Amino acid sequence: MERPRSSMRIALLFSLLLSMPCRAEQPHIVLVMTDDQGWGQTGYNNHPVLKTPNLDAMAANGLRFDRFYAAAPVCSPTRASVLTGRSNMRTGVESHGFALRKQERTLAQALKKAGYATGHFGKWHLNGLRGPGVPILGDDTHGPGQFGFDTWLSVTNFFDRDPVMSRKGTFVEFSGDSSEIIVEEALSFIQKQAHAEKPSFTVIWYGTPHSPFRDSDEDNAPFTSLDKNSQNHFGELVAMDRSIGTLRSGLKKAGIAEDTLVWFCSDNGGLSKITPETVGGLRGFKGSLYEGGLRVPGILEWPAKIKNGRITKYSAVVMDIFPTIAKIVDLPNESMLSPQDGQSLLPLLDGESFERSKPIPFHCFGHTGWLDYPYKLLHTGKQTKAYELYHLENDPKESKNLYDGNPKIAERMKLAMDAWLVSMRGSIEGKDYPEGKVLPAPPPRHWNKADLYTDHFDAWKKRPEYRSRLTD
Repeated sequence: MERPRSSMRIALLFSLLLSMPCRAEQPHIVLVMTDDQGWGQTGYNNHPVLKTPNLDAMAANGLRFDRFYAAAPVCSPTRASVLTGRSNMRTGVESHGFALRKQERTLAQALKKAGYATGHFGKWHLNGLRGPGVPILGDDTHGPGQFGFDTWLSVTNFFDRDPVMSRKGTFVEFSGDSSEIIVEEALSFIQKQAHAEKPSFTVIWYGTPHSPFRDSDEDNAPFTSLDKNSQNHFGELVAMDRSIGTLRSGLKKAGIAEDTLVWFCSDNGGLSKITPETVGGLRGFKGSLYEGGLRVPGILEWPAKIKNGRITKYSAVVMDIFPTIAKIVDLPNESMLSPQDGQSLLPLLDGESFERSKPIPFHCFGHTGWLDYPYKLLHTGKQTKAYELYHLENDPKESKNLYDGNPKIAERMKLAMDAWLVSMRGSIEGKDYPEGKVLPAPPPRHWNKADLYTDHFDAWKKRPEYRSRLTD
């Protein structure tokens, strides 16, 4: 008997639907990063004096990482890894103040090609300039605009209250707390894109709580029993947390909170000489490959995907951000340069079982770390380098070196670390690039020693953040 034509049409339509690729999700994406906030400096990690109600609410509503890592124990390297998914050493950003190679492929460039509006707000520190943050010049060869950001309001490095910033090359003076300023500017950008029904990718990189510490009397009032530096340091974090509340409420008012992925972290571990201490009892501080120098707060909030707040004990690192977003948006493989050192965390977002397929590498200041949880191998030392092996689950404070007593584990991890170092050296030589070599980039230098900003020196001598750098 002849099959009814309507049934045949339905069957054909169903077959076509099955054969079509699933449409990639295009959530609004916001990456937020603090500057020198330690792992212990959140309310949800039970800090003894600091309250962070907005971060706590974000963590309660999203995916909270209890083992989240910066790519390095200082700022510029971690920023390079966020944008590339690669170890900082592969990108040319060996330490703070090094320029990101233009041969790298960034997340902003990839999302721009995928139809996203892209914006950067705050600290950049990937253009080779050191010293207190100054407004980025419009023709800077390694500014945000060169790496995929259409809109930017940025400074070269850390910045505090009442900053002068650059809006795509036009210098603008602001009044108020720096965290609140860049969040308000970022929200204006995000809301504009939402109104135009265009997905947006927004990077908010705070200057807080990097020294020098400048806060309001209202924000440091709860800490008057502390020394002046600690008091003002925690006051900056109070304002930062308040700006997180502004961001979250602004997304809700715009009607896009449900479909916005917000990923929060710090760029390296906490500072020493702050009391109460910043790293939650971990060993080491900023500049160290011990946990206190690398482990940072990490929260991912995306209500459409993460329906109930969850805490994950799995190890993750900022190098995972690019691969994870690439999977969500379905970016082409060529969007990312190989080798990649991060991996997608999408199964964690979906609440599925997750196994880390690759250990997490660290290399900075000539020292190397290899995290294959629960074990962590270090190769460090100022004069003579030595190996250290720690079991982080049993020894989170890294107090007992197991290297000599566990030769099989130590040798396995050492071989893996050495193989990665060979790969890393190839990247340093430029073997990852089509040119097969590294093209010239600006060397690290202090802006007050270069000719770029001399026309502004007389005016800037009156500004507290620049005065000491411009006095003979």
